[in-house]
Amino acid sequence: MSPALPDGEPVPTDGSLPAWVGGGGPTAPGSPPGPTAPRGFGVYLHVPFCSVRCGYCDFNTYTASELGGGASQASYASTALLEIDLAARVLRDGGLPERPVSTVFVGGGTPTLLPVGDLARLLHGVRDAWGLAPGAEVTTEANPDSVTPESLAELAAAGFTRVSFGMQSAVPHVLATLERTHDPRRIPDVVRWARDAGLKVSLDLIYGTPGESLDDWRASLDAALATGVDHVSAYALVVEQGTKMAAQVRRGEVALPSEDDQATKYELADELLAAAGLTWYEVSNWARTDDDRCRHNLAYWRGDDWWGIGPGAHSYVAAPSAAPAHATSGPTPAPTSVTDDTGASVRDPRVGVRWWNVKHPRRYAALLEAGTSPAAGRELLTRGEGRLEQAMLGVRLHEGLDLAVLSPAGRRAVAGLVANGLLDGRAAVAGRAVLTLRGRLLADTVVREITDE
Repeated sequence: MSPALPDGEPVPTDGSLPAWVGGGGPTAPGSPPGPTAPRGFGVYLHVPFCSVRCGYCDFNTYTASELGGGASQASYASTALLEIDLAARVLRDGGLPERPVSTVFVGGGTPTLLPVGDLARLLHGVRDAWGLAPGAEVTTEANPDSVTPESLAELAAAGFTRVSFGMQSAVPHVLATLERTHDPRRIPDVVRWARDAGLKVSLDLIYGTPGESLDDWRASLDAALATGVDHVSAYALVVEQGTKMAAQVRRGEVALPSEDDQATKYELADELLAAAGLTWYEVSNWARTDDDRCRHNLAYWRGDDWWGIGPGAHSYVAAPSAAPAHATSGPTPAPTSVTDDTGASVRDPRVGVRWWNVKHPRRYAALLEAGTSPAAGRELLTRGEGRLEQAMLGVRLHEGLDLAVLSPAGRRAVAGLVANGLLDGRAAVAGRAVLTLRGRLLADTVVREITDE
């Protein structure tokens, strides 16, 4: 069971954005493009299909038996292309500056359950709607058992530049607990096939599965590194309410590891990955070079704009005056009086809008085929809310967070966090909040301290 969508205000049926987001009106045909935007623009394409549902997963995904009538994998690409067309129209009519797409990420689910031709159609739709920036990063997720040398070569020929494989573990009994279906012996093959096709490769790992020993986790890390991969993501297992595994835990059938166990496994990951030449750039992500980092995810953490295509997908667009987290530094500007969509004066102006689509593929398809937006709700972020999110996301990055982003109370908390070994003291003196290794283990604690008003 995937989590419920958040509450929010209604979205206009045509999907239009608030006037303050784009400058107040449509771009006339043939008019010169608007000013260059300081932030990047990414597109996320959600493919909500899996061959089986893993017991720990709460993503918005569906197996064939769960879909029901009115939705199918065969027609999905055509449906998603309707939302791409709607997105292009909404951004154009909203007066936002024209800009090519800097990153595309196809996630799921298992995107590679779709034929390569369908994935290529989706990428071509993005290119036709906005264009791709030179050197754009184009990633697809994949299960190791859902690709072949031929399909990976076809993806590269279609314009994909990167593939992220859901390895999760190299240990059969751990994969069985997670209900993953692939053979771990296949991992070196799929990495080699992807590289032979000219694709960059990332491996995703999960630690803290019930029954996983420290030696099991070491074996998974060693197996991943033996492939020579240049990017690894390692996430602690979180058992979400409503999943099959949560029910197993509740019934006492499986026991979750302790926080100390998970901390020890994180420290081992950091030690082995660093020794192999991979450096952390976000709490759960390591890359060999800056060029090997996932630029799409960095765009999320740094506050760029993106449009999420697909059922349950989320999107975010900021007002032109709201600089992204990586664009500027310095003290917070004083609030200025602006007008909202009704013309009323607003002391704390809105700085961005986030919205999310309906969850079920059948309802998603029906709305788009009727010519209406598939959005289920939205929230309008104030400057204070925007800066809170900037702090929550930015502090997780290796580059850290500009202390000027924080409130006076948040800045006062920094000294105590340095004293407790959670923030780097030299970086703090230089005006940035940078996590130590211990701070990465307690990142949520750091976020609470620096965002406490």
